[in-house]
Amino acid sequence: MKLLPRSSFGQTVFLVGSLLLINQIVSLVSVLFYVIEPSYQQVNNLLAKQVKVLFIADTQGIKVPRKLSEEFIQATEIKVFTEQQAEQNGLLEADLYPYFSTQMSKQLGGKTEVRISQGHDYFFWVKPPQAPNYWVRMPLDGFEEQNFSPFTIYLIAIGILSVAGGWAFARQLNRPLKALESAAIEVGQGDFPDQLKERGSTEIVAVTRAFNQMSAGIKQLEKDRNLLMAGVSHDLRTPLTRIRLATEMMGPNEDYLKDGIVNDIEDMNMIIDQFIAFIRHHKEEALEPINLNSLVKDVVDSEQQNKQRQFELVFDENMTSQMIRPTAIKRVITNLIENALRYSEYKIVVETGIDEINNMIYFSISDSGPGIDEDDVVKLFEPFYQGDLARGGEGSGLGLAIIKKIVDTHHGLVILKNRAEGGLTATVKLPMVKVV
Repeated sequence: MKLLPRSSFGQTVFLVGSLLLINQIVSLVSVLFYVIEPSYQQVNNLLAKQVKVLFIADTQGIKVPRKLSEEFIQATEIKVFTEQQAEQNGLLEADLYPYFSTQMSKQLGGKTEVRISQGHDYFFWVKPPQAPNYWVRMPLDGFEEQNFSPFTIYLIAIGILSVAGGWAFARQLNRPLKALESAAIEVGQGDFPDQLKERGSTEIVAVTRAFNQMSAGIKQLEKDRNLLMAGVSHDLRTPLTRIRLATEMMGPNEDYLKDGIVNDIEDMNMIIDQFIAFIRHHKEEALEPINLNSLVKDVVDSEQQNKQRQFELVFDENMTSQMIRPTAIKRVITNLIENALRYSEYKIVVETGIDEINNMIYFSISDSGPGIDEDDVVKLFEPFYQGDLARGGEGSGLGLAIIKKIVDTHHGLVILKNRAEGGLTATVKLPMVKVV
């Protein structure tokens, strides 16, 4: 059911609350049947006996001296009224009580109507079968509703304390799980937090210990991979440099061969740079207050001078400085612009803006190339995947993977969408982080 909580904390509190509610209902029913109802029955029996005493001559055939009857009435403050007198003395303000009427009918041996008036004083009104034209009014001492308030306060206090205790218990139980969730998210984003404290139940301690071992293993694997790539990069660049020097010594009649070798060496160096960029931990760069417009303009100016291509810049003038990693985001912008330059021949549109609904800033690069296959959108962000022939076949296939890794470290989004007029729009959205 959608109404039931999904989190362990919510389920624990819901379980405690449900058990508490059932316990309260059982307690209330028990008190009603074993405390309140017997008390009501006892009160009802005593009042019924007083009514019988008033009409003992009628029920037993015995004459009671008038003096005794008056002394009894004076001592008990019981009064007998006609219908009209009763209405004048508060009968109309009295409420009918079916439960007492039923019980009193059994006690007096006939249909009896019972009402209770709740004013400054409580009165019990009885219309007995022995005198159906008369009302007997008896005062009730100690029957005020506030006498039941301690029981109500008790139920409310027990409920609040139980819920508070259940909430504290569930919070204490789920705190290690929350820390484990946060650490898992950090590991998934390429960061490695300190070892988690092993606390909580034995099962949670076992899970935490296993997570710490897994995190340490992944961290060590990351270090080994970085060391391996650094070693491979160094070992490859040395012979490539020697080959490059050798080509410079080739004769003029071998320029055609020289140019091909130089181009191959540059491609290999570019691929090595992409490998290093992919394994580089971009979170090592500090966050800085940067205006996205100026960052994009610097990259576009550099690319425009090198490639001699036309760019259209559409900047949001309301853009303010945000905390980002400038070198990493520059690499993202550069990679996206180089992709647009590689797969299109006409004007490239670069736009920045603010998504106020989602509290994000963004920049987008649009080209007029062949676009991409919709089925390849997700796969394009995988390492070494180069997509279809329209936008693939060159490089190592790490460009978009590098972009996504950098954007993920900023908790942002990368969106690729084909344009209706042809071409592709690549949009990068970053959360707005206020400058402290």
